Amino acid sequence: MKYAMTLRTVNVTRYITPLREGGSLPALAEADDDFKYVVKFRGAGHGAKALISELIGGAVAKLLGLRVPELVFVMLDEAFGQTEGDEEIQDLLQGSRGLNLGMHFLSGALTYDPITTKVDGLLASQIVWMDAFLTNVDRTVRNTNMLMWHKDLWLIDHGATLYFHHTWTNWEKQALSPFPLIKDHVLLPFADQLEKVNAAFKQIITNDIMRELVNLIPNEWAAHAEEGLSADDVREVYYQFLIRRLEHSDNFLNEALNARKTAV
Repeated sequence: MKYAMTLRTVNVTRYITPLREGGSLPALAEADDDFKYVVKFRGAGHGAKALISELIGGAVAKLLGLRVPELVFVMLDEAFGQTEGDEEIQDLLQGSRGLNLGMHFLSGALTYDPITTKVDGLLASQIVWMDAFLTNVDRTVRNTNMLMWHKDLWLIDHGATLYFHHTWTNWEKQALSPFPLIKDHVLLPFADQLEKVNAAFKQIITNDIMRELVNLIPNEWAAHAEEGLSADDVREVYYQFLIRRLEHSDNFLNEALNARKTAV
C-alpha cells in the first residue's frame, strides 16, 4: 500500500499566550478551524531548520505508528501581532509572517514522569530507535518531551532532531554517526527490544516513503535552510542523510545496545 502524508493548512486567528520553555518561544494560538495549536515560528532562534526538524521528526514518528499530535502548516498574516504589547513577541510574529508549523494542543496533558510511569519494552525500544535514527538530543530525564494524555504516551517537540543541519558540514560523515548521546535517553533503560524494532522499522521506512516525507518540506523553509543551496538541493541532502543513516542503522543500534548495558 502506498504511504501518503499531507498536512492541512490553517490560519492563526488569535494569539493566546507564549510558552516560554526553551529559547524558541512557541505559542498557544487558535486557528480558523476553531482548534488550538502549539505554534513554532520561523522567526525564532533556529528559524526554518527547527521547523524542518519538527516536520520530519513528527512525520517519521507517525509513519512508525507512534502517537504525535497532528501537525499542520500555520499561516501567519502580515497584519497579525501588530497590537501585541510585548516587543519580543511582536518582533517574533513579524519575523514569522507566512508559513509556520503547528501541533494540535493536547488539553490537560501531563508531562511524562519516568519515575511514576513505566513504559513497556517494545514502545520504549521504538522511541529510542527513532530518536537514535533522527539524532534527537532532547529526550532526556531533564526534558522528556513526552506527554501523558488519556493514559497514552504522546511524543512532542522534535526541534532538536537532525542537528547535523546546524553546521551542514561533512553531513555524509555525520550520517554514519553512532550517536553516543543516546546514552542519555530517558527510555533507554526500558528499551529491551531494540534489535527486533530495528528489523521491523527498516521494513517500514522505504526509500520512496522517505522521499515523500522529505518532499513535505516547503520551498520557503528549504530555501532558507542553507545559504548557497536551492530548495531542491536542501531536500536532497536531508533525503541522502536519512537514507544513509537507515542503511547503516547497525551503527546507532549497537551504540544504543552498548549504552543500555550500563544504564540498566
